[in-house]
Amino acid sequence: MTPETLVKTPSTPSSFTTAEFDEYVMKTYGRFPLVLERGQGCRVWDDQGRAYLDFVAGIATCTLGHAHPAIVAAVTEQIQTLHHVSNLYYVRQQGELAKWLVNHSCADRAFFCNSGAEANEGAIKLARKYGHTVLKLENPVILTAHASFHGRTLATITATGQPKYQKDFSPLVPGFHYVPYNDIAALECAIAELDHDQRHVAAIMLEGLQGEGGVRPGDRAYFQRVREICDKTGILLIMDEVQVGMGRTGYWWGYENLGVEPDIFTSAKGLGGGIPIGAMLCKSFCDVFQPGDHASTFGGNPFACGVALAVCQTLENENILTHVQVQGEHLRSGLRHLAEQYPTLIVEVRGWGLINGMELHAEASLTSADVVKAAMQEGVLLVPAGLKVVRFVPPLIVTTAEIDQALHAIARALSTLST
Repeated sequence: MTPETLVKTPSTPSSFTTAEFDEYVMKTYGRFPLVLERGQGCRVWDDQGRAYLDFVAGIATCTLGHAHPAIVAAVTEQIQTLHHVSNLYYVRQQGELAKWLVNHSCADRAFFCNSGAEANEGAIKLARKYGHTVLKLENPVILTAHASFHGRTLATITATGQPKYQKDFSPLVPGFHYVPYNDIAALECAIAELDHDQRHVAAIMLEGLQGEGGVRPGDRAYFQRVREICDKTGILLIMDEVQVGMGRTGYWWGYENLGVEPDIFTSAKGLGGGIPIGAMLCKSFCDVFQPGDHASTFGGNPFACGVALAVCQTLENENILTHVQVQGEHLRSGLRHLAEQYPTLIVEVRGWGLINGMELHAEASLTSADVVKAAMQEGVLLVPAGLKVVRFVPPLIVTTAEIDQALHAIARALSTLST
């Protein structure tokens, strides 16, 4: 497939221009010059009718791709009956979704919100209250990892161990301390030093695989030792599952790749298949919230929960987790073949299931954005994960043929960039 032979479909583009967009919308994103109008399965079409393979999926969000019949049916049914009521009342769809999530995880309870950042905020608040009321800590601290990413609110960018996201937003929220990822000696040292300073650790918050931090999988032995430390000390283990949860890795949750169970974990992105919803889940022993401690106006409304439940049930009924494992290995194999073809450009391919990263050589002038732009010209949408890592997060329904098509297009892009 070449840019000239891409499938074209009729479209009725709006007269609203990108110049007008930039006039009225705050510039909080560095946007690629592309206006997308519609999607179907693993493809999207721009306002000129040109088709692209979507290996971004709303950044690991469109679990079932675009316009999936299960989502269309759930959206249609729920919007025609009851789309929003207050959490002052019982919401059947919220209870059913909570039951499904609990039955398919290590958790006992769920709290619903609208995004991954909100879910992580809830986890931070729960850990702090647990630290004060159960562990009797005056100054509870939450440990997070360098190169982590937990959201854009003040608390979650403070939890995020990347200074570039924190620049110009001080004063940051106190009560966080950073340690190197996958380094157990550094973590144990930090706990001891904080104890000495009377700043005791209430929780350790980690991603099973660091997505924004370069698609870096956690080390199994590291996480199992963290779990042992938490069991011994009473420290809570929080796992941020926003990007790696909901089947993205070939398991329901990223922590299953590591052989541990968290005390608290968070979900969003793929949970609603593109409809905004987030969840914070925990085991019953650390469920210390009482009425009035935490809330969300839109969180857990019938519309979002009805759609999310349809996504969950479709993933289960269609055995999509096995599909993710098979297609993920196929994608990694193809990317490794490209790494062999372009050893001066690509240093490593890594990932789990259908979240994979291709790291470029640090010495090369090529950046991840360069590869993304070149791939876009060849009809494939990709997303950077830092300056030197290209991320591949297609819908979980992606086929072998679509992966092969994408790999051929990326090979053409790399060939162009290497000349």
